[in-house]
Amino acid sequence: VQLQAFGGGLVQAGDSLRLSCASSGRTFSSYVMGWFRQAPGKDREFVAAITGSGADTRYAGSVKGRFTISRDNAKNTVYLQMNSLKPEDTAVYYCAAQYRSVVLASINDYDSWGQGTLVTVSS
Repeated sequence: VQLQAFGGGLVQAGDSLRLSCASSGRTFSSYVMGWFRQAPGKDREFVAAITGSGADTRYAGSVKGRFTISRDNAKNTVYLQMNSLKPEDTAVYYCAAQYRSVVLASINDYDSWGQGTLVTVSS
């Protein structure tokens, strides 16, 4: 499956931003989808994930309550709504997909990755 993430940009602290990730796969609803991020000089880290049906989600503690992951299987797209953004949210955000039915939160669990979209939050 091929993934393309977009929607990043430069925002101020406290602002909101919505990322999108479009998939080319025909069986999109069979894939668990995840968002990860990588800040400059740091390792890539888990942000959020959602099962194919959307019934189960998981969030990193640093974004819980501020970010919401969702998906539209009819559009083969997963979203990451980011509210109350902080400068420490600045990173390249990647979407990932894996043909599984359970929520996955590890980088090593995903085989397919998008190219990343840069989010910069100024203070």
